Amino acid sequence: MTELLQTIKTTKTTCPYCGVGCGVVVRTQAGKIIDVKGDETHPANLGKLCSKGSKLAETASANVYGQVRASQPLLRIQRDQQVTPTSWDAALDFTAREFARLIATYGPDSVGFYISGQLLTEDYYVFNKLAKGLIGTNNIDTNSRLCMSSAVSGYKRTLGADAPPCNYDDLALADCVFIAGSNMAYAHPVAYRRLEAARAAKPGHKLIVVDPRATDTALMADLHLKIQPGTDVMLFNAMLHVMMQNGWLDMAYINKHTEGFEAVAKGLADYTPKLASSVCGVPEADIVLAATWFAQSNRTLSLYCQGLNQATTGTDKNTSLIALHLATGQIGKEGSGPFSLTGQPNAMGGREVGGLSTLLPAHRELNNPAHVAEVAAFWGVKQISATPGASAVEMFDQLEQGKIKAVWVACTNPAHSLPNSQKVARALQNAELVVVQDAYLTPATVQYADVLLPATTWGEKEGTVTNSERRISRVRPAIPAYADSKNDWQIVVDFAQRLEVELQKLGVQSPRLDNTANAFMPYANTEEIFNEHRETTRGRDLDITGLSYATLDTEGPQHWPMPEGATQGKARLYEDGVYPTATGKAKFVFASYEPVAEEADARFPWRLNTGRLRDQWHGASRTGTLAEFFSHEAEPVIALHPADFKRLNLKPSSWVSVKSRRATITLRAKEDESVARNQAVLPMHWGPEFFGGKSGVGGVNALTIEAFDPYSKQPELKHSAVNIQRVHLPWQVVVFVHSEHWLSLWQKARALYAEFDAAVCVPVGREQTGVLFRAASAQAPAREVIDRLQALFECEGSDVMVYSDPKTDARRRIGVTVQTTQQGQTATLNKVFLAGNIESEGWLRNYFDQQLDVMPLRSFLLAPASQPPGVQTESVRMVCNCVGVSEQSIEANIAIACAKNPNVSENEVLAGLQGTLKCGTQCGSCVPEIRKLIRTQASLATIAS
Repeated sequence: MTELLQTIKTTKTTCPYCGVGCGVVVRTQAGKIIDVKGDETHPANLGKLCSKGSKLAETASANVYGQVRASQPLLRIQRDQQVTPTSWDAALDFTAREFARLIATYGPDSVGFYISGQLLTEDYYVFNKLAKGLIGTNNIDTNSRLCMSSAVSGYKRTLGADAPPCNYDDLALADCVFIAGSNMAYAHPVAYRRLEAARAAKPGHKLIVVDPRATDTALMADLHLKIQPGTDVMLFNAMLHVMMQNGWLDMAYINKHTEGFEAVAKGLADYTPKLASSVCGVPEADIVLAATWFAQSNRTLSLYCQGLNQATTGTDKNTSLIALHLATGQIGKEGSGPFSLTGQPNAMGGREVGGLSTLLPAHRELNNPAHVAEVAAFWGVKQISATPGASAVEMFDQLEQGKIKAVWVACTNPAHSLPNSQKVARALQNAELVVVQDAYLTPATVQYADVLLPATTWGEKEGTVTNSERRISRVRPAIPAYADSKNDWQIVVDFAQRLEVELQKLGVQSPRLDNTANAFMPYANTEEIFNEHRETTRGRDLDITGLSYATLDTEGPQHWPMPEGATQGKARLYEDGVYPTATGKAKFVFASYEPVAEEADARFPWRLNTGRLRDQWHGASRTGTLAEFFSHEAEPVIALHPADFKRLNLKPSSWVSVKSRRATITLRAKEDESVARNQAVLPMHWGPEFFGGKSGVGGVNALTIEAFDPYSKQPELKHSAVNIQRVHLPWQVVVFVHSEHWLSLWQKARALYAEFDAAVCVPVGREQTGVLFRAASAQAPAREVIDRLQALFECEGSDVMVYSDPKTDARRRIGVTVQTTQQGQTATLNKVFLAGNIESEGWLRNYFDQQLDVMPLRSFLLAPASQPPGVQTESVRMVCNCVGVSEQSIEANIAIACAKNPNVSENEVLAGLQGTLKCGTQCGSCVPEIRKLIRTQASLATIAS
């Protein structure tokens, strides 16, 4: 009651998810977050939020944090020990001594830092200064290497700088939008909403989507180019070939503002639409139509993401797409240009401070001696190594080989997200020291930590981030730091001061020009760090010397560049046709088509695409703590075209082995018409935290290949060749229980994966949350294993109905909650344990999820039947998570609308659904799927008539 009397405070900050960079307004009371809304004044989202951003308050609840947050430092001195709680002083002193010992013995390149695009710019800056300035190694890289590196290389190679020239306002100003390699509706929902609104307001607007899958984004397109994976360069070159042949190029722009076109024109001679059609697998006429719309529209904007970037030819894909803009003059003006969509909230901020193994602050390059000297002088050190450090994949290769002895992982989860994750696991096991700095205990990488440093997270941190459109926003703390956690920048600064002392003890020469007692990083707050970072940008392409915390507080988020004296940032770049290259001209670079790194063949005939889910984000450290985010896509399953599903003789309950040249994983499969023949889709969010088995292998990235682009060093995470076969696992167990401590149950249940051939554990529920555990084996496991599972989920007690078969050890245990009302007694399920025979799972799960009354069926609850007598049930799948509207409810209402008026339009049906069911009225992330259901239902009605 006392808490309710305390003042409600409001804080404006920024969403921690994707690179759209939405502003949010956080309300707190008594030091707790009570709700989060979109910031209507923030120019990136204008008050809109996606399903993930709108549920930020729920992910920061006391119950969630109490189960998953890292609350105190943990330490083990010997690798065969368990980590135990310790003090900050003990943890940082030990780490500083070990780092100093390794550096003194093996040199500065014996240590490495793997950091994150989720860090704030200020955090990034101090990590970079620690590694390159104090230690003297360029072995610092980031998970942004997995996300944006090829986009960066493409921009630098052609336009001269890592600088997206467009902004979100261009979504409404474009006449033609060209989306390549992005399911924008899922990955960047708020920006996608703006595109939907623009199309509705502009008759004649053209949308072209290039994607191997018929995604929700592709389904909205006027033209969907359903290419074969990895053939983007062939397509783009053929489009430019068509433009040249038809005289649709802007030769005045080419001659005045670019160079190198003649070589490109010569190289394009063989890239005919006919050839591209045979390679890409799309009609020749569609390639010509795409080229026509792109070149002939007044304003063409391209949007692209991982489908282009995560490839060994990612830089070439970006280069050839940008060439289309340069050749047609579709750049440097409103509604036009190549616009890379950023995957992480601050991938760009990390690049601004040089937080990559090949960069220096403010877009300076290691291969430029003047740049190296400038940074050394600015930081006050004798020299900075000009040798590029290890990139993400290379760092863990060298860790496995023993060249790098210690790795510091901050705010990222390489055991989940890096390709060939079994190799990453071996590297972490082989390391002499693994330091993990994270807010959560749940990521797979945490299990390898010798030192765990608890960091603050969203809602507790202060600093800045830069979104996809070069717009810098403030991040402000709304609540105090959780437990004994500290801000990332504070941890680094504290460690740096201790490390310098330890290095001096071992006789390692100080890198500093000035050997005073002053700290190398003497920062008292994030604003001091920002101001130093700001000064590094003076005179550079990203000059922000006119920006300050005060300006951001009073004037709101700002684009860069914003040099001293400017009153606002620059919304668009290259409007004058002048580029940051030696000649001031943009460069055409011919990119020849090369196939994917790992082609499908007779042994591995399927092409695996690692896609995205609508309601999960990256490794799900945060979104995975909210059970309702699993109601749209409940479990890790691999999606196959219906014909392939049938060819493999699969059923919805079938398990399959998915084998690549690196590993084999086992999980269930589903039919999905959006997937092309001989292709498969498995979302990247499903890591070893969510599924595994006796083999010790789990997670999607056990399958993926570590081959990377030679320019960007970004690995080909989007495509791998795999073999898929049905596996016979007749013995199965499934458990689903309600529990407010489900997150703790989930973490404990993960230890049981190794007892089964295949196992999955995910959250379930909405109003009442819980956990689901599913496993299968060729033979029944030992009775003790089932006993452990039964005890873990507390499937015992007076409220549990029990059946068991001593001969087969088949068990069924049903927990029931009975309530007495004036109308009589009702009963609902609170736990279900089925082992040996799980035929009744479907209808029991339906009653469990919806909390339907099972009192009339009480005598049948233990029966091994697929349906209770006289009742037909079906599983409920949520389409609208914000309001809680199921697919069944939407389909029923669509059918009614179509029956009343066979000629009703899609928009009229959608409006009716939004009015009655309220689905799609909150974040809007479900609108594309609702439209798809409307079209499907309308086509069925047409067939029936």
